[in-house]
Amino acid sequence: MAMHSPYQVVLTEQDRQVLTQRARAERCPHRDVQRARIVLAAAKGMTNAAIARRLGICVDTVRKWRARCCAEGLAGLADRPRPGRQRIFPATAEAEVKALACALPAEAGVPLARWSAAELAAEAVSRGVVSTISAATVGRWLAADAIRPGRHRSWIFPRDPDFAAKAARVLDLYDRIWHGQPLGGDEYVLCADEKTQLQALSRGHPDLPPAPGRIRRQEFEYRRGGTLAYLAAYDPHAARVLGRTAPTTGIAPFGQLVEQVMSNEPYASAARVFWIVDNGSSHSGPHAVLRMQATWPTACLVHLPVHASWLNQIEIFFSIVQRKVIKPGDFADLDALAERLLAFQDRYNTTAEPFDWRFTRRSLDRLLQRLADHYPQAA
Repeated sequence: MAMHSPYQVVLTEQDRQVLTQRARAERCPHRDVQRARIVLAAAKGMTNAAIARRLGICVDTVRKWRARCCAEGLAGLADRPRPGRQRIFPATAEAEVKALACALPAEAGVPLARWSAAELAAEAVSRGVVSTISAATVGRWLAADAIRPGRHRSWIFPRDPDFAAKAARVLDLYDRIWHGQPLGGDEYVLCADEKTQLQALSRGHPDLPPAPGRIRRQEFEYRRGGTLAYLAAYDPHAARVLGRTAPTTGIAPFGQLVEQVMSNEPYASAARVFWIVDNGSSHSGPHAVLRMQATWPTACLVHLPVHASWLNQIEIFFSIVQRKVIKPGDFADLDALAERLLAFQDRYNTTAEPFDWRFTRRSLDRLLQRLADHYPQAA
């Protein structure tokens, strides 16, 4: 005669619905599916032995989860906390390894450019931090705090002593403000620069277009067809680009770009046109400012801080040109390259919208504060 369990499972309609969904789930962990089926079968009055035969499991397993459910409800079907394996390495050893990873190898007298997990493990052993440790363990420790000693990012500290003032006035122009006063409707802002050394590479064989299961293919060998420069001025408020190509950069090609832009409306009849430029040789220094004012009285040349071309919105447009026009490159000659550049410029102007520029004066203040925190003396 079958022995009935002293633990009688009684489910509410809500609990039954939850367990039924869990028992039928395809992506639920198997242990949760099994426990749900045990409890549902127990609620139907089945004995432990019958449930074990039906599910192909041990009777003790059925007895355990039936008793848990009666005592704690559905919450009792979850795994209880376990102590886990005892810690092998002390917390101080983990902290010392992380501190070592946050130091440059040169500071430790090691002739390496960067640490790897294996090298950190070897260094920790040589220093006596631990007697032995695997690179995998070091990797897990570093990953826990998102420490990646093998990666780096290039940056440059501001060199311009007037960095804050020069950057602020450019950011003000993006907000249509000059010396604290809003710009009028007949005043405009332009971002200008040159994209140099654009190569006309002619491939040995035509590109193969994409096909099902195959990406675009390009011939590796090419013939050099020379280089040219692309000079452009971008209106950040109207999202309009005016540009031209030239054999090279210099004062004369930049002057031709200025003439092209200033001869077109609405800039030809504007009260003032602010030209934001970097410190390249084509338009650097006070001589460039005087030269611009002498030729175009309504034009005002505004220089960015040294090494701050990232504040010039024309660089965003140039990055688009690089991705959509230049690469992957296959041009018969320089004329084909120039034709595509100018054709893309016209195409861009038909649909472009102003960039979502979010670096403001407040962002600049936060940047300067971070620099001051890193290098108080230099700041």
